[in-house]
Amino acid sequence: MLQNYIKIAWRNLVRNKAFSAINIVGLALGLATCLLISLYVFDELSYDRSNKKASQIVRVVFRGIMNGGQINEANVMPPVAQALKADYPEVEDATRIRTAGSPSITVGDKTFRDDQVAYVDSNFFQVFTLPLLQGDAKTALIQPGTAVITQAMARKFFGDENPMGKSLTIKSWNALFRVTGVIDKMPVNSHFHFDMLLSMAGVSDAKSPSWMTSGFFTYLVLPKGYDYKQLEAKLPQVVSKYMGSQIQQAFGMSLAQFRRKGNDLSFLLQPLTGIHLHSNLTGEIEANGDVQYVYIFGAIAVFMLLIACINFMNLSTAGASKRAKEVGIRKVMGSVRQSLTSQFLIESLLLTSIALTLAIGLVYLTLPLFNELAGKNLVLNFAASPWLLPGLLLLGVVVGILAGSYPAFFLSSFKPVQVLKGTRFTGDRKSIGLRSGLVVVQFFISITLMIGTTVVYQQLDYIQNKKLGYTKEQVLVLPETWLLDKKEDVFRNQIMQDPRVVNVSTSGYLPAGPSNNNNFMVYPESNSTQLVKTLRYDVDYNYIPTLGMQLAEGRNFSKAYGTDSAGVILNETAARTLGWNDKAVGHTISNSDNDGKKATLRVIGVVKDFHFRSMRERISPLVMVLSKNAGTVIVKVKTKDIAGLVASLKKQWEQLTTDAPFTYSFLDERFNNTYLAEQKTGRILGLFAGLTIFVACLGLFGLATFTAEQRTKEIGVRKVLGASVTSIVGLLSKDFLKLVAIAIVLASPVAWYVMNRWLQDFAYKIDITWWMFALAGVLSVSIALLTVSFQSVKAALMNPVKSLKTE
Repeated sequence: MLQNYIKIAWRNLVRNKAFSAINIVGLALGLATCLLISLYVFDELSYDRSNKKASQIVRVVFRGIMNGGQINEANVMPPVAQALKADYPEVEDATRIRTAGSPSITVGDKTFRDDQVAYVDSNFFQVFTLPLLQGDAKTALIQPGTAVITQAMARKFFGDENPMGKSLTIKSWNALFRVTGVIDKMPVNSHFHFDMLLSMAGVSDAKSPSWMTSGFFTYLVLPKGYDYKQLEAKLPQVVSKYMGSQIQQAFGMSLAQFRRKGNDLSFLLQPLTGIHLHSNLTGEIEANGDVQYVYIFGAIAVFMLLIACINFMNLSTAGASKRAKEVGIRKVMGSVRQSLTSQFLIESLLLTSIALTLAIGLVYLTLPLFNELAGKNLVLNFAASPWLLPGLLLLGVVVGILAGSYPAFFLSSFKPVQVLKGTRFTGDRKSIGLRSGLVVVQFFISITLMIGTTVVYQQLDYIQNKKLGYTKEQVLVLPETWLLDKKEDVFRNQIMQDPRVVNVSTSGYLPAGPSNNNNFMVYPESNSTQLVKTLRYDVDYNYIPTLGMQLAEGRNFSKAYGTDSAGVILNETAARTLGWNDKAVGHTISNSDNDGKKATLRVIGVVKDFHFRSMRERISPLVMVLSKNAGTVIVKVKTKDIAGLVASLKKQWEQLTTDAPFTYSFLDERFNNTYLAEQKTGRILGLFAGLTIFVACLGLFGLATFTAEQRTKEIGVRKVLGASVTSIVGLLSKDFLKLVAIAIVLASPVAWYVMNRWLQDFAYKIDITWWMFALAGVLSVSIALLTVSFQSVKAALMNPVKSLKTE
């Protein structure tokens, strides 16, 4: 019986090639989209879960309020790990990471760069699951000057030689390290990635007792099944026990007085597996993902599959009249409704299996493009993921049954007397209403995605064109110029002689991309109770003019004033926070170091606010101090011959040193990289919005075909009575445009709510305006009209004699 069902199903699919092809393409696109997004979602949810103790590990983070300013930092103070382990028995282990950037590494006579380096405690490998290919995980990093490197790094440094015991030098630190271990590589789905791990035992700051400085990412191992919130509730005691005395020493006030001023400090815990999707703190090791995007893309996958199933139902019912006599004859010959339903479900499953096969092929073809759009390295590997094939087969069966159930019951319900007498089956109001509702759902989803895509691109355009307070165009950044040692000034002077160069500054503090970062606790005049947390920028005399910043008050640092070494320039936000507004020049600020030693600095100028962090954050108080901050040269240029200028700079660099390769970046590129996640989201949303519209149009085409079939006699009569092609097309299109209009009305408030929530992540954002909804509405109506018109015109041009003959 089953073989017979399959044979009949295949013949029916071949007989109706056009409908079958449209159905298969629609389902294949829906399944392929669902599979692609599922791979993305599973990858995002898998971060850090490869660690055996993943469910037990939490990260300690620091939060607080100081004079109204928010503190949200991913790293904490050096003693936190040891203090928590000593004071709380539920802390089974604690380990720390301190990032070290990408220093130049010398092996023999060769210098390498671009490898990510970090200091870690000796128990790092007991907390995180990173098996060593060579070396002993328990002892590899106990001694100072030891290093564990990845296998790829070992090959790059030492070729085919055994790296164990070999030495490498980091010149900038004047430090020699010995390789004591090799790991394969860090998992791609980890919230940190390093090529070299150095022993923390040699870092003096790691032994500091200071609770006023940070920079250490601290992880705790808790007992299995332990609720980390229980430990978190005890952490206020840590602030009182360890930070109170140091606050008293540094700021001359008790912790109680500090809190009465509206300030507060606290430690919180983050589960390791939640860091990638749920953490967006200052100073993260790497840019994390966003759980909102997982929700958005997950919803798109479900909606795309839903649209494909709706499309299948509409096309199946649209062709119902062609199967009416077949059903009538089968019933007369003794077929019961159950066997007919089984027949049509088998057809649905056959079509779905073909669509699933095509979908897998589409995923293999488009996965490289999707990886490029999403910034991922996803693979469709059935061998590596044994659950994947059974999951796909189950999905195919579920989709086949769900998509085919309504058409199967609909087709099997035909009454043999009516269909054999030649009466066309029009269906009842309930079935017509269902099909119309399905079209509304399709376009509701499509229009929502269209509005969402428009909002994302408008926000990105706003970010690109908003006045930043500095000039990012034609600014070259030359990192790690400290490698030139005493020749750095020579290199800078040579650059200044080039007529294509407008100005040159030396500072590692940059308003876009990776930058030096330095917290600075200050208070106005001698009022130590009015603490303000600021950022400190160490700059030179040319920093402000090189970056095109504007002064709101006062002057820039100048060599003509010998006292400027004790001067500062505030940004407007700092001036307001300190209570001086536009009259800050001449006032003084004070700060205390960890030993309680105070320094007083005089305000000589106020720079207009500029964005030095992501636009997700409000501009915070900033203090600029005059300092010889060697390490990065910033070059403002004015030339179309950028390639020639870069080549010239490279030649000058190589004449001064051969120890390190010449590297550079552009400030505008560093700025754009800050918003890569939004750019990728916009591209992916645009792609899937287009796909949903395409598949929705297939469903609309199916309904238009069904309607034209049912109204053949009416169209013939109207033509005989003199109706024009235009009037008939308008008659058939009107009902569909009503459905699209309903979808627009329903989709607009939903899209506004969702995108308004998304925009809340940005401190500086666009307003969602009426034209975004109008644009989506016009596009959807135009697309729908174009889709329906094809079938409407075809029906209107039909010979009325032929259509009336069939009645």
